[in-house]
Amino acid sequence: MSNLNRFDPLDDIFRGFFLRPVDLSANSANTPSIRMDVSENSDAFLVHAELPGVKKEDIHVSIDGAQVSISAEMKEERSIREGNGKDASGKEGSRLLRAERYYGKVSRSFQLAQEIDDTQAVARFNDGVLELTLPKRVAAASKRLTIQ
Repeated sequence: MSNLNRFDPLDDIFRGFFLRPVDLSANSANTPSIRMDVSENSDAFLVHAELPGVKKEDIHVSIDGAQVSISAEMKEERSIREGNGKDASGKEGSRLLRAERYYGKVSRSFQLAQEIDDTQAVARFNDGVLELTLPKRVAAASKRLTIQ
């Protein structure tokens, strides 16, 4: 009598799925996210966003009411990839052995609890950290109408 093994193709699919979960989200490990800290005081929101390797000319911040959007582009130095760059000793013609840094666009949008006074907002960029000072918009006092 021969040994028969039952083969169920769905068994392999589910076994693989539960043993190694797959990240199907758009924000996978290959696309970094902008990491940030957001704090609040009585007058303003303070945002510190990490943007290492980005030039300040490549950062864009937009404010629409209480919605804040930050986008940036990390540009690659083409000379190193093409073999025309210099190595640590200054010699020409180095070649790239491993590339782990991300190059491309990143963006992040978030909603704050109160609308921002965009005319008074200030952005500073120093040592790879974007610092936003976002003053809160003063709510206009409601006016009671007299009915005639």
